[in-house]
Amino acid sequence: MIRAVIDLGTNTFNLAIAKVSHQNIELIHTQKEAVGLGMGGINDGLITEEAIQRALNCLSRFVSVCLDYDVLEIKAIGTSAIRDAQNSNDFLNRVFLTAGISIEVIDGPTEAAYICKGIAFSYTFKTPGLIMDIGGGSTELILADNSGIQKLVSLDIGVSRIYQTYAFQDPLSQEDIQNIEAFLEKRDQEFFSNFEVEAFIGASGVFETFYELINQKKFPNSYQPYEVNLSDFLVVLDQVIASSLKERNENPFIIEIRKKMAPIAAVKVRWVLSKINPKRIVISPCSLKEGVLLSF
Repeated sequence: MIRAVIDLGTNTFNLAIAKVSHQNIELIHTQKEAVGLGMGGINDGLITEEAIQRALNCLSRFVSVCLDYDVLEIKAIGTSAIRDAQNSNDFLNRVFLTAGISIEVIDGPTEAAYICKGIAFSYTFKTPGLIMDIGGGSTELILADNSGIQKLVSLDIGVSRIYQTYAFQDPLSQEDIQNIEAFLEKRDQEFFSNFEVEAFIGASGVFETFYELINQKKFPNSYQPYEVNLSDFLVVLDQVIASSLKERNENPFIIEIRKKMAPIAAVKVRWVLSKINPKRIVISPCSLKEGVLLSF
């Protein structure tokens, strides 16, 4: 049976169409669009009219693609920007009337659980690992091992929230970096106390961009996780943080939707690494959408 998942992220909407059977995923089609659902309103708890229109247009296109592939069932998942918006019910109703999609709005812990399920589809936890999934509205941190989730948190520290909180210089100044780190410190809920991990696992998204910058080639089109050298990873984070928007615009390995906010993501990752001091860096192509596919 062919099924589809639409992940309605704060920055990006992701569509995945696949055949799912016996806890296996045979991917047929993927597509992503930079909708910017949280732009202009996320820090006020609103989805702006402009963002709603972008979302409706995108979802109508996604539904058309699903029809082309004879999709049996579409599962649409709403995350941070939708769950926090005062006008979320209006948004959900308009999506249903325009695109015929019912959106399931999930809380942070459920989002984290789906992410972990997606990661575990392709990665075996031989030792404890920390998963990080960077979104526009929230960021999920999941401590897991071969017996499952040991600890998780969903923090409202998404890159879009931070981007819209400060007036950043280009490139980031030292004060900008300190402001981001202070923003993170105030909201970390003391998650990093009392555990050690060997592996840090980056979930899809911007981590694929970091892989491409390290290896100077496109991220492989497979469900295989890839380990990267820790020193090389740290160098790339520093390079992205120090880069100008002009440099990122000219870099073929930084896709359009990440050009503005990649330095913020890099500061966040570097901040997390300083808390846990891992020995290994793993980048997984899987995240929430795979977890949802496996939950049909």
